[in-house]
Amino acid sequence: MALVRIRLLAVAVLLAGCGVGQSGHQAPATLTVTRDFGVHVVREAQVKGGATVGALLRGEPRGARFVNGVAAGDDTKVHGGDRVWADAGAAGVRTPAVVGSFPEPFLHGIDGKRLPVRIECADARGAVCRQVADRLASYEIPAARGGLQTARAPETLRVLVGPWTALRLDPAVNALEHGPRASGVYARMAADGRSFAVLDARGQSTRTLGPGSGLVAALKRPDERPTWVVTGTDPAGVAAAALAFEEGTLSHRFALAVSRDLPVALPAPG
Repeated sequence: MALVRIRLLAVAVLLAGCGVGQSGHQAPATLTVTRDFGVHVVREAQVKGGATVGALLRGEPRGARFVNGVAAGDDTKVHGGDRVWADAGAAGVRTPAVVGSFPEPFLHGIDGKRLPVRIECADARGAVCRQVADRLASYEIPAARGGLQTARAPETLRVLVGPWTALRLDPAVNALEHGPRASGVYARMAADGRSFAVLDARGQSTRTLGPGSGLVAALKRPDERPTWVVTGTDPAGVAAAALAFEEGTLSHRFALAVSRDLPVALPAPG
């Protein structure tokens, strides 16, 4: 009997972890509505899973819409635990992926499917790589760790960690050198990796960040899973970006630059 009780307890714990309670209903999802690229929060609420994005946002102004940090359409289904985010100020902006729903999509995945996570680092044994892995682990997100471009799996969420000079040849992220029309990120990395431009919503440069500057951003090519970068102009910039790789700092940000250890929301005010 004791063994049976242990097995039943294990099943209950497993079901709870999958977002299914004793009544069989899904865990709630979170809905956030902002404007001006996340600067102003209009409302936040818990909503039932199983609805579509269009149904949850009926009556809201049109704008960018995301589920777990990935651009979503009206017919995208919302699952228990998902984070739905709509920003009215970003109408007409092409942004396939954002960082502002962290720890999503790593925690609950995409389209109701949790995906494997792999951290690829310029220095796989370095302190910064370990810090990023520890941050994910603090949200109970297991992640494999290795070097850059050592393994490719289409159904994997990747986090690339290192100076831009080391990351720039990866085809999933090299569009960062060509501005938001190509990458969806309001920053433009210099090819030499020593600086990057901070851009406003029109794609115009507002300032240039140099040594010690970092960037946390998510990119997504068509028919691929998002790839995140924790990068910088040099090791100090990468360390600053890794420090910003946490929920409180990334919340409601399309992407985030770090200059002199201070966060700079992207896109920048015009």
